[in-house]
Amino acid sequence: MLNNKRRTRPVDFGPFPLETLPKDSAIIHHETQLPALDSVPVISDAKTALVESTRKYRSIFEELRKVTVFIKRAPVPDDLARRAQDLKGAGYFLDASMMGICELPKNAWISGTPKHKAHSHALVVLVEHSNPIDSNNLAHQWVEGYEDELATTRAAEISAILAGHIAALGFHAKAHWPGVTDIDLERLAVLSGLAIREEGELANPYVGKNFTLAAVTTEYAAATDTPLAQEATDGKNLPYLFGLSGAVSGLERWRRNRRPSHFGPYPVEKLKRVDRPTTHIFDDEVPRIPQRANFYVRAERGDLGKRALKERPRWAYKHPLSQGILGLLWNMVPYQDGEPAPQVTPGTEDALENTKAIKALSHYIGSSITGICEIPDYCWYSHRKDGSVINPYHKYAVVMLVDQGHETFEGACGDDWISGSQSMRSYMRGAEISGTISDHIRRLGYPARAQTSIDSDVLHVPLLILAGLGEQSRIGETAINPFLGPRIKTVVLTTDMPLVPDKPIDFGLQQFCSKCVKCARECPSQSIPFGDKVVFNGYETWKPDSERCAKYRMQNSKGSACGRCIKTCPLTKDVTWDGPLYARVGSWLGIHAMWLKPIIAPFAIWLDDKLNNGTPNDAKKWWLDLEVIGDQCNQPDPNNYCDHPTAGVNRKQLRPDHYIDPKTHRIAYFPASKVPPPDAQGPVPTDRRAGLDIAAKAETVEQALDRRKRGEKAPVEYSTSWE
Repeated sequence: MLNNKRRTRPVDFGPFPLETLPKDSAIIHHETQLPALDSVPVISDAKTALVESTRKYRSIFEELRKVTVFIKRAPVPDDLARRAQDLKGAGYFLDASMMGICELPKNAWISGTPKHKAHSHALVVLVEHSNPIDSNNLAHQWVEGYEDELATTRAAEISAILAGHIAALGFHAKAHWPGVTDIDLERLAVLSGLAIREEGELANPYVGKNFTLAAVTTEYAAATDTPLAQEATDGKNLPYLFGLSGAVSGLERWRRNRRPSHFGPYPVEKLKRVDRPTTHIFDDEVPRIPQRANFYVRAERGDLGKRALKERPRWAYKHPLSQGILGLLWNMVPYQDGEPAPQVTPGTEDALENTKAIKALSHYIGSSITGICEIPDYCWYSHRKDGSVINPYHKYAVVMLVDQGHETFEGACGDDWISGSQSMRSYMRGAEISGTISDHIRRLGYPARAQTSIDSDVLHVPLLILAGLGEQSRIGETAINPFLGPRIKTVVLTTDMPLVPDKPIDFGLQQFCSKCVKCARECPSQSIPFGDKVVFNGYETWKPDSERCAKYRMQNSKGSACGRCIKTCPLTKDVTWDGPLYARVGSWLGIHAMWLKPIIAPFAIWLDDKLNNGTPNDAKKWWLDLEVIGDQCNQPDPNNYCDHPTAGVNRKQLRPDHYIDPKTHRIAYFPASKVPPPDAQGPVPTDRRAGLDIAAKAETVEQALDRRKRGEKAPVEYSTSWE
């Protein structure tokens, strides 16, 4: 709460103030003289539904222990401290609780396991156990006693990605975690300054014994850490309590720990709930569209031209960290669906109890906020990419938000080399969360399917709004959450398990976005409108130019993908107890005093620019700016390699004077009438001139309401031409 150093605290220092603890280098000599372990430690043989589900996903990560090392080494810095900053920053970006690096002694290898002679260093990952689920919550019995299993899955995920990241730099690496380790994880935790030995067991000064370890052994050398001194038994002092080092404060952890498990870390229970979303949705006019209409699918089919077709396989994966994420994302796809158990598990028939349990479990394993809604027909795609028909098959959607990471967003400009990894990391985490929970639900006897960014039969944004997780924003195809802003990625699981839907929310965003044009002003492709909302395909929105946005994201030559609108939005803030006072006060007023919006909104927008929010914070930049060179970055290819970016590096500053008159701002719309046939495998080029004409004549909200009063039909543009 008083952490005045938070803005300048490097990301690679992590959320705990490890740097403040006493160290003792003499422990290195002691540890390296001890005998090696004789055998791999045995893990639990528990076979509960949730344990089986999480082990199923861990087995996917295990397949990635064999890394694809790129053909040549990247031009990494000679400075070992800078290398360590990149590696640790990546670990914290992936939500490790603590990271350490040590040299790899011979006695760290377990007897009888394969030794990699070239491996000289170890990158050690510590994952703390999540906050316990309330004892009166059904999910408590799912999790109690198996906390280590769930933490091991997260540790395995992080270490597998980091090994892939190092391999993309051209160095061999191998991930290790309980059950599939060749090394003594406890010894490495001591050597890397993450734990001390207490009466034969490991303990950490901040999380005690409630943690799980993983590691990456590698030939890639980096600056090492010093072991903790034996007296470093408890780090929870007053500076820790108030976060004076800039780390997450003890008070913020206490705030989160005391909240009911099903509510999650943010005060969702304080939000105003409404029966209908704050933007009009004319349910009878919204068409179902095929997956072929998605502009990223259109790019891969050649609709957006040769350059977009060439860049489509690499746009989000052309940074070495995203190469580590890549395998996990795609390897989880075959596990999204399956047959439910033949019998429903007794005690899971109550919809309210199920709702609390699924929300609590989702928060426990990584969702920031979770909501539930019934699925309208228009939220289902009409056809899959192969042209096959999708018939709606589940009643409920469990919608989960994954935070893209405030710390890294602080250091980024939004369309630089980490941008693609920010998106892919959140999509990967969402796939893991939704996949694990949907598999668990199926084992309880109910049908369920994970709907991920790679393979989804439903549209996520309208479900997000209907589930009470956000409102439609000026960004158009992005909804904004009152606590996380647009700094989110969505994952959905659909199911017929009895659940209680949430209601949509109203936190005054329509009024705020009507006065703020910062995302439009800062958009590098000028895809976001400066003008008013329109009705598009039967719903009210600020409609962006999706073609122009998709092309820029794929063809960004000085970065990977783009999230500049997210970076510059005034609502992309840290509103926890550790956030800036103005952000916390503004958030509270925005939710609890909406009648002040006409006064607060213009002031907040002005203040956001004055504070230079949206400009990258150099103190938070941890990653190396490197580009993966190769035409097929979306699959492991040893012929790829990393080099300095060929076109340079985006590092955008604010441009407060930039403005385009809505009357002259040329934006194209491609409604249902301009969607390619669902079975079109070859190119169906966009007709941009027609899109510009459609945008120029688009219905205003008032015109649509008047038309409906008169009983007139929806414009022909709202209907697909191939039906």
